[in-house]
Amino acid sequence: MPHEFAVSGLWKDEFDDEKLRLWAQSLRGQLRAPRVSLGLVFMTPQYFDHAAQILEVLRVHAQIPLLLGCSGGGLIIGGREIEDQRGLVVSLFALPGAELHGVHFTQEQVEQSGGPEAWHSITGLNPDRVNGWLVFADPFTLDAESWLADWNEAYPGKPIQGGLAGGNPTRQRVQLYLDGAVHEEGGVGVAVGGRVELLSLISQGCTPIGETWTITKVENNFIREIANRPAYEVLAETFNQLSEEEQNQARGNLFIGLVVNEYLEDFHRGDFLVRNILGGDPQSGSLAVGALPRTGQTMQFQRRDAAAATEDMNELLDRLLPRLKDRIIYGGCLFDCNGRGRHLFGQPDHDARLVQEKAGPLELTGFFCNGEIGPVGPRNFLHGYTASLALFAGQV
Repeated sequence: MPHEFAVSGLWKDEFDDEKLRLWAQSLRGQLRAPRVSLGLVFMTPQYFDHAAQILEVLRVHAQIPLLLGCSGGGLIIGGREIEDQRGLVVSLFALPGAELHGVHFTQEQVEQSGGPEAWHSITGLNPDRVNGWLVFADPFTLDAESWLADWNEAYPGKPIQGGLAGGNPTRQRVQLYLDGAVHEEGGVGVAVGGRVELLSLISQGCTPIGETWTITKVENNFIREIANRPAYEVLAETFNQLSEEEQNQARGNLFIGLVVNEYLEDFHRGDFLVRNILGGDPQSGSLAVGALPRTGQTMQFQRRDAAAATEDMNELLDRLLPRLKDRIIYGGCLFDCNGRGRHLFGQPDHDARLVQEKAGPLELTGFFCNGEIGPVGPRNFLHGYTASLALFAGQV
């Protein structure tokens, strides 16, 4: 069936130049648009040795002017999540009025960065030319937290979505793809500008418990006091006020949510940056968390499990739907933590299926990540156990 703006295909066979060429031509033939704007490719490590050849076949025979992607341990296409299987997914997007620009960057550039202007020079792009970024990075060679902190300053308020590539963890080897080049360090990205934007959904897999509080005393990553009380005491009180069933669900699954934008009148699901509770000391009353909270910051404890992740995804998708009105959705990308999927939900296709049920039908592509990138409030963060959904949106 012909597709107007996007089409995706899954290749599961061994590498065969001739068969892949015909498959790429067939995929291009399914797209009605006169030109492809962007191609995305994600592949499992079984294709590492042939990656350069695969990229060249796709660029030539699927007629892709800008090709971006990376390796992953699992793949996403349509409403399917393909885990623990060999395969490569290719998606072709026609994005009318989009201005797209691909870049590759390195850890050396992160270490030598002289601030926002330096990154504008490296990428060749000022903020006014960027509506959002898709970025895939190597978790073994790039300090993603430092890079992301830089880009939050260089491109303020712009969504940055994607993930850390997967591959062969025993050899600490992943691949990044930009046009015909295979990179094994740094990061690759495409800036989306012009008349196309990225609409974002970040589902961190948690549901809030208890009430919101104000942090009143911190020291580095230790929360000493919440509402002028020992932090551990507030956590224990919150837990004890749960029902017996909720307590059973929360044991071993407690996290902290930190509000990113304090200017909101009310705080809801999606307004919190979720981070680990690393430990607690009932004697000192302190909690150690996987973040650097601020005195005066609003927080709420969170529970993460399969039921909470399903609830979170459903509610955030419901809240996304009004934003899709008066928009043309050309397709989307879903970047899922490799700790989700069957490992978390006990069933296949959970997140991709929910996206299709709530926001579809749409062409969806993506992969399972070693860390997910996406915005909470006005800033972008590196997440875990998260689903990062990016939709290509144009004006009607």
